[in-house]
Amino acid sequence: TRPAAAAGPAAAVAAAAAGAEAAVARARRRVEAAVAALELPEAVFKTCPWQPRSLIETGLRQWLRCCAAALRDKQVIGMPSHAVDEAWHGLILCTARYSAFCDRAYGQFLHHHPDGDAAPGTPVRTDPMAEQLRRTVIAWSLVATPGEQCVLWDLDQRVGVERPWGLNPARVAEIE
Repeated sequence: TRPAAAAGPAAAVAAAAAGAEAAVARARRRVEAAVAALELPEAVFKTCPWQPRSLIETGLRQWLRCCAAALRDKQVIGMPSHAVDEAWHGLILCTARYSAFCDRAYGQFLHHHPDGDAAPGTPVRTDPMAEQLRRTVIAWSLVATPGEQCVLWDLDQRVGVERPWGLNPARVAEIE
């Protein structure tokens, strides 16, 4: 058989697309493995008093998977849960653990950009939160396994956060 490039431009494009898909699949497996293996010590939840903790852990793991899709596509996504945001802050403060996780999962450090804290011209400074949250829903659609439900959209209401963040189901369905 001839190499794909010798078979013509269409075959070369198809081969390149197949290679890109394989790379995305490998990266997804790497992220899923790193997220699943991530140990979340008590310190992660120091400023996250809500219960059940297992639900917040699920939300944090789903968020970290969404971040992988956003990093790959060079997008900034919005955090839909105050409780998960607090847990993420706790994880970030476990600096060695967080840095090692980022290296394993993403191959780079995942920075946190609170409102207004980013370089001029970056989307986090210029895009409204509604747009960032829309991209979070899209990121979830890229990383969710078949039949997996996202807990991020209504997690704050479920754990009793006084001023819950989140997305209502109609908005999520509209974006999906």
